Amino acid sequence: MSASTPVALTRECDAIEIPSGTRKTLPSGTHVRIVHSRGGSYTIATDAGSMCRVDAKDADALGLSAPPPGTESFPAGPLTEQIVNDRLKTIFDPEIPVNIVDLGLVYSCRIVPRDEGGNRIDIKMAMTAPGCGMGNVLKADVESKLSRLPDVREIHVDVVFDPPWHAGLMSEAAKLQLGLDLGGDDNTFPIFQDKY
Repeated sequence: MSASTPVALTRECDAIEIPSGTRKTLPSGTHVRIVHSRGGSYTIATDAGSMCRVDAKDADALGLSAPPPGTESFPAGPLTEQIVNDRLKTIFDPEIPVNIVDLGLVYSCRIVPRDEGGNRIDIKMAMTAPGCGMGNVLKADVESKLSRLPDVREIHVDVVFDPPWHAGLMSEAAKLQLGLDLGGDDNTFPIFQDKY
């Protein structure tokens, strides 16, 4: 299905308006276009001109099949930085089809063993704009996806605005994907260091 193919919703459907983050219900029969599908959700554009995010659980309303629950698999063994990094790369900005790590939104990530067993993951992340209404949505995505990792018992996500996000924080891969030539130094930041 291409972004230019209109789809009529087969039933009413929960959605989150982009960029306000306002939850709404789209009525059955609403004509939409799928802009992109990344990380288990769909970004759609309505004929009324608004953009919304639709979760995978409502894929059937778009005429698509939702992935069956419980099909995720994780590497065996202890929780590692690579496992967490790979999981964070499955979370995408709903407006920009780039994952939050390559977009440069994740400033730091620490895995902390808990005395009671298991691990706590501490994340510091930013939004592309201070007034972004999708902040709580992306924060909930991080909490949800990381909570399903083995041995994770606690997640703390802190959305920060200092330092402010800027396009220079994107990975080279993200810049290439978006067709940006920002020049300058390599601005990749390993997220498992406290930089700020």
